[in-house]
Amino acid sequence: MPPKLKNEFLKLVKKYLNGDASAEEIKAIEDYYNHFSNDPDITDTLNEQEIYILKVRLKQKIENQIERAQRRAIPVYRKRSFQIAATVLLLLSFSILTVRQLRQQPKMLQAGNIDLQPGSNKAVLTLADGSKISLNTIKNGLLSAQPGSHIVKKSGQLDYQPVNGQENNAEVSYNALTTPKGGQYQLTLVDGTKVWLNAASSLRFPTAFIGSEREVELTGEAYFEVAHNAQQPFKVKIANQVIQDIGTQFNINSYTDEDHAATTLVEGSIKIYDKNGQTLIKPGQQYLFKPSGNAEVVNDVDLDEITAWKSGMFQFNNADIKTIMRQISRWYNVDVEYQGPVAGSTYHGRISRNSKASEVLKILELSGINFTMERGKIIVK
Repeated sequence: MPPKLKNEFLKLVKKYLNGDASAEEIKAIEDYYNHFSNDPDITDTLNEQEIYILKVRLKQKIENQIERAQRRAIPVYRKRSFQIAATVLLLLSFSILTVRQLRQQPKMLQAGNIDLQPGSNKAVLTLADGSKISLNTIKNGLLSAQPGSHIVKKSGQLDYQPVNGQENNAEVSYNALTTPKGGQYQLTLVDGTKVWLNAASSLRFPTAFIGSEREVELTGEAYFEVAHNAQQPFKVKIANQVIQDIGTQFNINSYTDEDHAATTLVEGSIKIYDKNGQTLIKPGQQYLFKPSGNAEVVNDVDLDEITAWKSGMFQFNNADIKTIMRQISRWYNVDVEYQGPVAGSTYHGRISRNSKASEVLKILELSGINFTMERGKIIVK
C-alpha cells in the first residue's frame, strides 16, 4: 500500500473510530481487514518466522483492546466497530514498521554487544569411579565398560547397552549425566528407557537395574519415555517426591528456582508419593508441589507448551516475564537482572531454541519490554 494511500486509510479509520464513517467506508475497512493476509505489502517482505511473530503480536494487542473496550462498557453496536478498527490500525502500523523492527537487533545488542548463541548438545558424564568425561569433546563410539552395561556415544546422546549374561551378576554401580546452562542431552538407560535432559540438570542412575525396582534421581528438568516393566517399577526421585511409572511418558520440572516442582503426564499414568500421601494422575494432568508442602492437580494443561523444549522450541502461552527469562537464562547461559517493578502481563510466543538470543528477545521487545546488556547479564527494564 503506497504511503499516500496509507495516510488516507488512516484518516478513514479515525472516522470509523469516531462513528462518523459511511456505510461504504465501513465496508472498505472491513474488506481490507478480511483480506490483509493477501496484501503483498505485508506478506512479500516477511518470512515465515516474522509472519508468526506478527500474528502473535496482533492477537495480544487485539485481546487487550477488546478487554479495555468492554471495561469501558462501549455499547454493543460500537464494540464490533471498535474491535475491527483497532485491528486495522494495528495491521497498518505493522505493514509500515514491522519488517524494520523485526530485522533490527534488539536494543540490548545495538551497542556492540556480542549476540548470545543458543545452547547445544553438551554434558559431562561422571563414572562410578568418579572420573569425568566431557561429551562435547569426545568422539562417538564406545566410551566405557561399566558393571552390567557398555556406554556408547552417538551424536547428542548416550546409549547404555546391556551386556548379555552379566545383568544379574552386575554390581550396583552409579553414573551421573550433568548438563550445564546452555546444554542438553539424550540418554537411553540400560532397560531401554529414554530420557531427554534439559539445561542445568542432572540425572543419577545405575549402570544395571538390580532388584525389585528401577530408581533414578533427577535435579532440573527431564522428559521420560519409560520402558514399562510391571515386575520392576520405574521411579524418579526428586527433592521431597518420588514419581512411579505405570507405562508412561512424562515431564518433570524440578528446578529449584521455580515456584514449584511440576510433574506433567503425557501418556499412561503415574503415582506420585510425597508428604501428602499418594496421588495418581492421568494424561493431560499436572501435579504441582510447592516448597511449603502444598500440592494441587491441574487439569487440561497445554502439553505442547510443557514439552516444547524437548522438540527444540520455546513456547509461551500466558507466561509471565520471569518464567520466560528463567528459560532464556538457562538456555543461553546468561544471568538476568530486573530493574524497576516487574509487570504482571503475560506473553505468547513460539520460536526455535536454535535461534540466537536476539531473535527470541525481538518478540518480547515488540511487547513493550526493554532490555540492555551490562557486564554479561541481561537487564530487564
